[in-house]
Amino acid sequence: MASGLVAVTGATGAVGGRVAGLLARRGVAQRLVVRDAGRAPRLPGVEVRQIPGYGAGAEVRAALDGVDTLFLVPAQESADRVEQHLTAVDAAVAAGVRRIVYLSFVDARPDATFTLARHHWATEERIRASGVAWTFPRMNLYLDFLPSMVSPEGVIEGPAGGGRAAMVTRADVADVAATLLTSDGHDGRTYDVTGPEAPTLAGAAEGMSRLSGRRIVFRDQTVEEAYASRASYGAPDWQLEAWVTTYLAIAKGDTAGVTDTVPRLAGHPATSLDDHLRAHPEALDHVAG
Repeated sequence: MASGLVAVTGATGAVGGRVAGLLARRGVAQRLVVRDAGRAPRLPGVEVRQIPGYGAGAEVRAALDGVDTLFLVPAQESADRVEQHLTAVDAAVAAGVRRIVYLSFVDARPDATFTLARHHWATEERIRASGVAWTFPRMNLYLDFLPSMVSPEGVIEGPAGGGRAAMVTRADVADVAATLLTSDGHDGRTYDVTGPEAPTLAGAAEGMSRLSGRRIVFRDQTVEEAYASRASYGAPDWQLEAWVTTYLAIAKGDTAGVTDTVPRLAGHPATSLDDHLRAHPEALDHVAG
């Protein structure tokens, strides 16, 4: 018999933490599965289990014992993230989890331009093959991360050309996920979760300039320039490739599609760039005036 217990991973982060709070307000029995129990949200009646990470299969299985539905938030970006995800999925199945809601990415496919989208596809495939019920909300790029992409000199740069991105806030993603976790009719379905518009990066820069009063511009780059400009960060090759292919995916139109998922499932309009900046004007304080 199904327990009705929902496990939420990533609850110390923006998406998982908001999902946990929403479920708590709806009276849903839940268990938070986190790497640092000291940072987990303190919610009435909600238990917390600590694991070393998704790659610790035995610990993940124990933490998910008795769980009916798992909300699986992607692991932190790393060279072995796919292996971590596959281990976590296998552990969930072994623990008797009946349904997995996995936070994936738009355009997840084995040959996606954005390299990390390929990782999401591999995770989706493991879940599909597992025999459990599944639902995949596929997030677009995070809108609330966009201001941090602006340098202190007021420049966003990358090989995105005139491509568009229907960026979405993490809060909107969480609101959709909470609905998927608490309502029926979503098994075997994928949902692209996007913002209400898909500006170019030049258009986004113009909007940020208008609302902040700071001069912000987009500077297009060649692929070679993009790699060279980021080489000084000392990041591993896989991370550099992920950064650069984010912009290439925008250029190819892989992130351009706008959907009605947020208003349809969360019950409120998706947050636009203007909405976000009006609510968080401090997001661009690092840019020179």
